[in-house]
Amino acid sequence: MHRLPALLCLPLCLLLSPAALAWSALGHRLVGELAQRQLEPAAREQVRRLLAGEPEPTLAGVATWADELRGTDLGRKTAPWHYVNFRGGDCTYVPERDCPNGDCVVGAIERQRAILADRRRPRAERREALKFLVHFVADVHQPLHASPRDDKGGNDFQVSLRTPLEPEAYARDRYQDGVMGTNLHAVWDYYVLAARGLDLPAYVRRLGARPWPAAPAASPPAAWAQESCRLIEARDLYPRRHRMDHRYLDRMRPLAEQRVQQAAWRLAALLNATLRP
Repeated sequence: MHRLPALLCLPLCLLLSPAALAWSALGHRLVGELAQRQLEPAAREQVRRLLAGEPEPTLAGVATWADELRGTDLGRKTAPWHYVNFRGGDCTYVPERDCPNGDCVVGAIERQRAILADRRRPRAERREALKFLVHFVADVHQPLHASPRDDKGGNDFQVSLRTPLEPEAYARDRYQDGVMGTNLHAVWDYYVLAARGLDLPAYVRRLGARPWPAAPAASPPAAWAQESCRLIEARDLYPRRHRMDHRYLDRMRPLAEQRVQQAAWRLAALLNATLRP
């Protein structure tokens, strides 16, 4: 997927479940590129060495790798690592209840960071851990990947979205007269950011020129998930009606862009701390 232009990934975004996808390729690559620009020299060199041989050996270039595993044995094993469900109905994180055996995005970030930090491990293991981290830190900042609701992160919340963004052929039967039949999760995966109409370089310039939002970089991954969870109700992510248009996208875009920036800052801070000599 990373070889395709970022705005051509709509069909995949519409079809994958919250166990497989958070931000679209555009969102994930934004997080990777913005984070790469904040790496310290030592971390930048470690990243360069670990990703040597990758088709695109940058954080942006490997940002969608964990989603590309879908349909493989590793993809099926790691599917629960992309999200966390707060099963208590609020945003209180109870690891043994919400992340049994560490199989959620919080546990995955903690586990993959430990692997990356262990320089006794084979390079291939550390490279894989880095690729997972780039993806999962972005995932946990997408609010619908850390939900207290029992609707598969908004996948069961069906909507009709009026949009000029057309899907490719095999999803076109859901697009009639400028209206896309989809779900709230897909709206957040793709449409909120894509409707800005910017390609990756232009979007990076736009977000990179802004001040970095307040986001304590040293906070643990569980706090990032709880932060996402609280945004769902605090910012009214669920519309009152199931019909929506650009007004919902325009209203939610500042929040989505803020979460992308926060994810990038925290990813860079995590890698800088983990890869220092």
